[in-house]
Amino acid sequence: MDFWTYLPQLFSSGITIGAIYALVALGFVTISRASQIINFAQGEFVMLGGVITFFFLKEVNLPYPLAALIAILIVALIGFVMHLSVVYPLRKASIVILLMATLGASIFLSSTSGLIFGTLPKALPPFSGEQPLQLWGVFVLPQSIWVLLSTFILLIFLYLLSHRTLLGKAMEASSTDPLGADLLGISRNLMVFLAFGVSAGVGAFAGILITPIFFTSYSSGTLLGLKGFIAAVLGGWGKNSGAILGGFVLGIVESLSLAFIPSGYKDAVAFIILLLILYFRPKGILGSPFIDSRRW
Repeated sequence: MDFWTYLPQLFSSGITIGAIYALVALGFVTISRASQIINFAQGEFVMLGGVITFFFLKEVNLPYPLAALIAILIVALIGFVMHLSVVYPLRKASIVILLMATLGASIFLSSTSGLIFGTLPKALPPFSGEQPLQLWGVFVLPQSIWVLLSTFILLIFLYLLSHRTLLGKAMEASSTDPLGADLLGISRNLMVFLAFGVSAGVGAFAGILITPIFFTSYSSGTLLGLKGFIAAVLGGWGKNSGAILGGFVLGIVESLSLAFIPSGYKDAVAFIILLLILYFRPKGILGSPFIDSRRW
């Protein structure tokens, strides 16, 4: 079978994987737009969303929607606690110190998850059946359609939040124009606090969507978080549209690479892309430079 025969199937798989990366990247961007912080614990929020939902669904026997809602609320609460216990005390520290702090939080969350929920891989049941659908000659899982639709719905929600609500405008102003935010009486500490909760909730939502497709475990968040970070950088740091674009580009390139390299080397493709984008176009595809404007 030649490359062109299974190209459509690889492309379809790449779109699904890209949507997953885009969901994770949106969490990075949500925090960045309010605080210019890179939160390397974002992948753990995704992991916790799937693991906690599995616990309430399988161990407590709650209905699927209720288990998912509780998981999102718990992970959002973890995001709030992380801000208060890790980020806020270091608000005057350098970017490097904050990066190390969020990396430490990532290790803590993954280790704690393993202790509480166990280390075995977990999978959630799909939302609407497991039978693949054949669309235009390729097989697509119904859960993949849920992931794609939810990605664009979440993008619209975040757009409306940031452009049509006072809260969203205040969150963005606290990052892009700190002095103006101060003059308007906007509490930048509060905006960053809320951004961490929203970002954690977005991550948990992503975890619930993807766990029916890929197994999750206490250690799965780290690599997924790195892929989401690469997607955000690739698309253009700080833009929701850049996160979506970067996620899809990364997912499709990764999937197509399987036609030329062994599957074990697939993860290396993302890091090669990161090196190339940082060398040739540090602003990303949509051109959004990272500016440290923290004064909170």
